[in-house]
Amino acid sequence: MARITRMAFRYPVQAGLALAATVAAALMQLSIPVILGRAVDQTQAVAAAKAEPETLYWIALLLFLVSVGRGIFTLIQNYTAESVGHSLARDIRNTVYEKIQSLPFSFHDRTHSGDLITVGMLDLEGVRMYFSTALVRSVLLGLLIGIGATLLLSTNLVLGLLALSFVPFAGWRSTVMRLALRRTWLVLQERLGVLSQVMEENLAGIRVVRAFASSGHEMEKFEVASKSALELSHERIEIRVKNTSAMTLAFFAAMGLVLFFGGRKVASGEITLGTLATFLTFMTILQMPVRQLGMMVNGYARASTCGSRLFALIDHEVEVDDPPGARDLEITDGTLKLENVSFAYAGNIARNVLSGISFEARKGETIGVVGPPGSGKSTLMHLIPRFYDPTHGSISIDGQDIRDATLSSVRQAVAVVQQDSFLFTTSIENNIAYADPFTEAYQIRGVAESAQLHDYVLGLPGKYGTIVGERGVSLSGGQRQRLSIARTLMMEPAVLIFDDSTAAIDAGTERRIRSALKEYAKNRVTLIVAHRLASLMHADRILFLEHGRIVEQGSHEELLKLRGRYSDLHNLQMRPSAEMLTKKEPGP
Repeated sequence: MARITRMAFRYPVQAGLALAATVAAALMQLSIPVILGRAVDQTQAVAAAKAEPETLYWIALLLFLVSVGRGIFTLIQNYTAESVGHSLARDIRNTVYEKIQSLPFSFHDRTHSGDLITVGMLDLEGVRMYFSTALVRSVLLGLLIGIGATLLLSTNLVLGLLALSFVPFAGWRSTVMRLALRRTWLVLQERLGVLSQVMEENLAGIRVVRAFASSGHEMEKFEVASKSALELSHERIEIRVKNTSAMTLAFFAAMGLVLFFGGRKVASGEITLGTLATFLTFMTILQMPVRQLGMMVNGYARASTCGSRLFALIDHEVEVDDPPGARDLEITDGTLKLENVSFAYAGNIARNVLSGISFEARKGETIGVVGPPGSGKSTLMHLIPRFYDPTHGSISIDGQDIRDATLSSVRQAVAVVQQDSFLFTTSIENNIAYADPFTEAYQIRGVAESAQLHDYVLGLPGKYGTIVGERGVSLSGGQRQRLSIARTLMMEPAVLIFDDSTAAIDAGTERRIRSALKEYAKNRVTLIVAHRLASLMHADRILFLEHGRIVEQGSHEELLKLRGRYSDLHNLQMRPSAEMLTKKEPGP
């Protein structure tokens, strides 16, 4: 909460104006009981003397002006306090979003996107309300009770103590309530996070849900998560209502005591009726802040809980980041070199996914990578653009360790066409030009032709301006992959990686893409990961990975002569085609 408060005072004008208006409104509100008390005494004096009530007109005017002034300052307080809250929310929202952009793949591997959405929306709202509902109200209540208590105790000690007798009880109950609300709010946020996860997964996989007619099952999952959050919300309401009601009861009990004993003092002549009216009016003014005490405590509870979750994300250590004094990569020959590279995922350091990987690739070379599922092919490709850092060993480009270079220059030098062809809900043109939004139209057309996408785009009603659906849902799998290839070619990287990115493309189109990319590949290192050997048989060198190690390497012909694992995989994939041809040929 101290950190949130410091952030709020980044806006000193709005925050200072809100607090100043709060002080002014409180002072004017405290003057109302004094004015009313004097008005009552003056009325009695006028009635006893049967004089003209001219002085009452001035008191009434003064009371009206003070009330208007209090209203104006309250308006300023509410407006500026809300302004501070929304400005604070904007700052934190931008900070959280920027942090999410910098967090490495390893963080997203173990964090559900639904949790991040919950933190960025619900937790942010709890922090936003802190300044107006908690901090400013604390100042207001502190002034009302502090100054009012001084005035009342100095006027009459006994009645002053009776008037303030509810404060210790209210303070105790508010503390109990705050602790309970903080505990339950943390649990509620977790349950709302689960609810967001269920919804986000359902929306992302809605086609699968419909295809398997599992709407009923999904509704049951959502109902369980929703009911769990609802039950805890009811528990929180019960905590707040019970404690607020207890504090309100204590307040009215104190008012009853003041009325009883004060009435007796008025009857005995110890105090005037105006003094009793001052006490009762002051307590009436305190009634609303006491009722809002629960809201104020809830504001503190939400801010402390939500703030801890928000700042845990903001302060999360970035494992893959620019080192101190990092410089941009300087590409000359574009030589890629891996030396004794090993890697293990966080939380499973006992088992290496990759072990002792070493190879070198020069400009113009095409390296194929093949192996059984789980052999570490995609993981290896993710190390080169520094999505992860190796556990051991080094990766360099032109002799420069990529860990010593800026991330932006590494990602500019190494481009990956990934298996998941994610597209944005925008035009085909914007998706292709994502890396450089200001690129020329002829360049977009050129990479689209290389990716064998241009002819298809020309057949669309809006051509390159056609909007693709969410995640490219309006395109087929092969079209999405071709668009993803075109987007990557736009970057013109020094190292180009195809991570099984032609799996959804038919063999004929793949051959045309490969032919179109021949000239393009002369000026860079090309790495191709594939399960289909036909996709990489043309490579200058092929690496066969098994259990995270290179067990065979060489050209297609050299590996066939070894009669090892690559040869076995080749025979397995090519035998069905050979058998089909044999069946079609007439017998001898």
